[in-house]
Amino acid sequence: MAGKLSAFFGAQDMTVGNPATNLIRFSTPLLIGNLAQQLYSTVDSIVVGNYVGDSALAAIGASGPIINLLLVLFMGVSVGASIMASQCFGAKDKKRLSHSAGTAITATFAVSIFVMVVGPLITHPIMSALQTPQDIYTMSCDYLIINFLGILGSAYYNIISGILRGLGDSVMPLIFLLVACGMNIGLDIWFVAGFKMGVAGAAWATIISQAVSGILCLVRLLLMRDVLHITWRTLWPTKALLFQLIRLGLPSGLTQAVFSLAMLVVQSLTNSFGTTIIAVSTVVMRVDGFAMMPNFTFGTATTTFTGQNIGAGRLDRVEKGTKDGLKLGLSVSVVLVALILFFGRYLMEMFTSTPDVIDTGMHMMRILSIGYIAMAVTQILSGVMRGAGDTMTPMWISLITTIVIRVPIAYGLAALMHSADALFISLLISWVMGAVLTSIAFRMGRWKKKSIINDDVPEPADV
Repeated sequence: MAGKLSAFFGAQDMTVGNPATNLIRFSTPLLIGNLAQQLYSTVDSIVVGNYVGDSALAAIGASGPIINLLLVLFMGVSVGASIMASQCFGAKDKKRLSHSAGTAITATFAVSIFVMVVGPLITHPIMSALQTPQDIYTMSCDYLIINFLGILGSAYYNIISGILRGLGDSVMPLIFLLVACGMNIGLDIWFVAGFKMGVAGAAWATIISQAVSGILCLVRLLLMRDVLHITWRTLWPTKALLFQLIRLGLPSGLTQAVFSLAMLVVQSLTNSFGTTIIAVSTVVMRVDGFAMMPNFTFGTATTTFTGQNIGAGRLDRVEKGTKDGLKLGLSVSVVLVALILFFGRYLMEMFTSTPDVIDTGMHMMRILSIGYIAMAVTQILSGVMRGAGDTMTPMWISLITTIVIRVPIAYGLAALMHSADALFISLLISWVMGAVLTSIAFRMGRWKKKSIINDDVPEPADV
């Protein structure tokens, strides 16, 4: 019994056993964790929407793309750290694994401090440039500044949970996230409904909770001495490993950064339709977050699975795991989309009681629905390519679908239709095209030659 519990709560070796079983066992806590993480912003919106009003709900939505742009810095490092961890773990290279994790921890700290200093200074100019409506301007700035100041906790959770996932441990990050999510719900109600702190209260609740999850993940990693050993020496970044981390993580970070910048451009278009459409967009994106969870979950699972098996030289298992991942991802996405289409109205009523916002929101979700199936293909195949070390191909595909397809079509349709439908039709088109391009790139097979284990990286000092 003790051995089974240790295996469940510890690192998971996915180079052995049935690939489908590996993916399901790894993905289940990861999916629950993604649900819990989605609840961070969702609970903010629910509490604020019910206790403050639609204007406050729109204020959170208006600042959302900027917060996403901020987080991509750490998401990129997280992807790079996860790939390095999974391949080193698969190759059973404890020394390199320890130094790779230490480099990621130090780099995250340095970037976080920079953001905490610069972020609040640029908040007002950014919100003004986005033509944020005056009735929500102050609330949006307050929410954004507080998130800037508390970025360190969120950064450490994302980076270290990425490392833990690379080791096959998706359970402990889930437990820490559930603890933090419970705190966030309680603090949201206490600060917003009790102390009447408005959107600022929601922001403080979020960053306090994220700090707790970040600390717990760090402690967990430090205690995993049977897998890796973090010391002061391993925390000192080596030039070679830092470059490797940037090479693997930067494409993903740039992809998300460009996506977030595009969202800022589209947010400006959204703002031009007025506060009601901003509120609609906010609610739809919250529901969208739940619909996307299976896609991101199985994408992350296939990245870890691929990384470990590439490190172990088991390309045959990668091919089998890819097929199993597609079957799982597509099946779950179809079911979830059907549930959202039938019961989405009840989800939206959690955020607002305004009939126009709910009706328009459901109309937008019907436009997006088929796109979630396409995104399942994109995320899973991109996950395999990233796990193998090819982070450039998914980056270029995302740049094309976002810059070349999504933004121009959004503005073009808006000019022709004079309707907010353009915002979501353009998103649907970009998702479908992304699935087509990703499938083509995957079949070309260049990702099979990108393993970092074969890189000429100098041997790090002893742990």
